[in-house]
Amino acid sequence: MFIHQHPYQPFIKNDTTKLIVGTLPPPRFSMGELLEKDVNFCYGSYYNSLWLYIDKIHHLKLRFDNSQEAIYQRQEFLINHKIGVCDIVESCERAKIDASDLGMQNIKLRNLIGYLKKYPNINTLLFTGGNSKNGPEYFFRKHIKEHGINLELVSNDIPRIHQFELPVIASGTKQSQKLYRTVKTVSLTSGSGAANISISKMPLYKHFKSKNPQFNTFDFRVMQYREFF
Repeated sequence: MFIHQHPYQPFIKNDTTKLIVGTLPPPRFSMGELLEKDVNFCYGSYYNSLWLYIDKIHHLKLRFDNSQEAIYQRQEFLINHKIGVCDIVESCERAKIDASDLGMQNIKLRNLIGYLKKYPNINTLLFTGGNSKNGPEYFFRKHIKEHGINLELVSNDIPRIHQFELPVIASGTKQSQKLYRTVKTVSLTSGSGAANISISKMPLYKHFKSKNPQFNTFDFRVMQYREFF
């Protein structure tokens, strides 16, 4: 059984307002066996398209290699846009060494609610996938149940948007008073190739495809991600 440990600590600053939440990078990142075009940072897999979408949206001219400059480029973007990264899975076991979310067993989750309380400026969670089994939203729903928190549906359109009330302890003049802050969650369409089939069946995608035959699933994600990045 392979122990798959997340190789990166959460990347969060005091002024972070949005948090990207995924699961785990491919095992090769934990094993130090990166491919030539991998970047040794969050979502640095050559086969993960998140940074391709961001690069397209902001015209960043990012490097896709093992260089330190490629890491700095991504960190600079996140800092400038007050975006952080905190994947929800700390570690898991795998019978087969691959990046499949469904292949994860004996999963240990990070205390995402704890990070939200530590960094009070965070008001939005960007899930890199929906509520499918072992996806980030799926795990987050399990996590918040332990805290007596529930998601409230805001919009059922794609990407689906929810919100929840996070208890916050505020010090009063005479005694502490429990307050709440609202945190929004956005379940973005996954960047995986497997999601292309579901995208191709979406009415919105078909609409744009009918108007422009060159429109593809990459363009669809860029259009969706642009609003939140």
